[in-house]
Amino acid sequence: MPFYENVFIARQDISAAQVEALADTFTGIVAAQGGQVTKREYWGLRNLAYRIKKNRKGHYILFNLDAPPPAVNELERNMRINEDVLRYITVRVDALEEGPSAVMQNRGRGEERERDRDRERGPRRSFGDRDRDREPAPAPIAEGVEE
Repeated sequence: MPFYENVFIARQDISAAQVEALADTFTGIVAAQGGQVTKREYWGLRNLAYRIKKNRKGHYILFNLDAPPPAVNELERNMRINEDVLRYITVRVDALEEGPSAVMQNRGRGEERERDRDRERGPRRSFGDRDRDREPAPAPIAEGVEE
């Protein structure tokens, strides 16, 4: 059977539990058609590049599918019908990735970069510390006053 990657975006106003239930429904559809979902990743609630149906954010889900083409067609048909799904894309691939996807790998790297940046900068200082390190400004010269 051919391999596919499918990513869909669900509306922002449904809960993560509802998104998981939606993903379970789609997994059941693929299984009923003779395929299987080999990997499923929840990428979280992320910002959209532009507004889609008045939503600025969406829940992203990735499926790796090992399924025949009719199963993928049925999955896409159900995604089109479901009003909780904003967008979806299915791509045929030569081989399925093992381990976490690039999105999940980058999520961990961002946290590491923040920690490294904090170490390089040294201890944080407040605004009061910055003023204390400066030299006092010279006194202003008053005009029109004679000594």
